Amino acid sequence: MTGLLVVTAVPAEAEAVRQGLADPTTVTVVPVGVGPAVAGAATARLLALAEAAGRPYQGVVSAGVAGGFPGRVPVGGTVLGDHSVAADLGAESPEGFLPVEELGMPAELLGAPSVLAADPTLLTRLRQRLPGATVGPVLTVSTVTGTVTSTAALVARHPTAVAEAMEGYAVAVAADQARLPFVELRTISNPIGPRDRAAWQLGTALTALTAAAAALGPTGDQAATPPGC
Repeated sequence: MTGLLVVTAVPAEAEAVRQGLADPTTVTVVPVGVGPAVAGAATARLLALAEAAGRPYQGVVSAGVAGGFPGRVPVGGTVLGDHSVAADLGAESPEGFLPVEELGMPAELLGAPSVLAADPTLLTRLRQRLPGATVGPVLTVSTVTGTVTSTAALVARHPTAVAEAMEGYAVAVAADQARLPFVELRTISNPIGPRDRAAWQLGTALTALTAAAAALGPTGDQAATPPGC
């Protein structure tokens, strides 16, 4: 059996995770690209190749930096997602945003619900190893929130959400389809709100990601090499 697959968006996040691993031989870290489409497709491919090679992964983590909701998690803080949410999957209406489940489609056509819970065992293990982490829903969006109006709308729809990123839900769907445990691990580079790219503290978030990666302990008994990569 191989170990844990950790999926990041960009190489800098992957390198930050690798630097913090206590035992890199049981954890595979792969940067797959930015956004839900490429993240979901690439993760599904990695999982399928590993299964076909007879070396399936034992769990999946979506890791990287994120925006944090002000007052809920500070810049440099660590977040564990107890749920990964497809925050913009649905439709606009005069009454406000409607999640995909409220569009009248039969449940069997949806493929997956718009909110996926983290695996309780994996989440508990990481909570024990990261006692200072903020735990709560992490939103997945295709467009990064950058205005006061859009931030207020997200807060109203997701009053307990702690962070926003662009890949977690898609990676969760791939893990769910493969019947594998999943959790989302994020560190905060900026507050969610009016976009100010110059104020993002990426270095701080990446340093925090390296520290948090130490919690990703061994889950398998053999080295986890990503098949087909």
